[in-house]
Amino acid sequence: MRCPYCGGLDDRVVDSRLSQGGDAIRRRRECDGCGRRFTTYERLELSLPVVVKRDERREPFQREKLLAGLRRACVKRAVPSAVLERLVDRIERELADQGEPEVTSRAVGERVLDALRDIDLVAYVRFASVYRDYRDAQQFVRELEGLLGRGGDED
Repeated sequence: MRCPYCGGLDDRVVDSRLSQGGDAIRRRRECDGCGRRFTTYERLELSLPVVVKRDERREPFQREKLLAGLRRACVKRAVPSAVLERLVDRIERELADQGEPEVTSRAVGERVLDALRDIDLVAYVRFASVYRDYRDAQQFVRELEGLLGRGGDED
């Protein structure tokens, strides 16, 4: 592992622990070159499908891209990062378990929306407004009415 401080390639593992509910290993490392410590995470690499975008482009599933979108939707909301990490873990596992070589971005987005509806309704509406590409306020209002009609006004 390359040291983020000096770029050296020689380091030693000082400590290893299970992290993220046993889905990753957290390793604390010390660089032999500069003596500074840094943390790495080791995670099982799943065989994930290629995501087919709306314009038919194909790109590999990107965990960090999905997580960044969720974080943007949850800005200034009381949603812990660990909850978002678990959500992305679950979506990754579901996609890997399907065994399909491709999945549409729409299918991924709908999975996210289904989960966000139960986590935080404001984050749900924020994510939906980008994901569904609302063109006017009326579309936004219809989404809110649909949420409120489904018992979403309990929060």
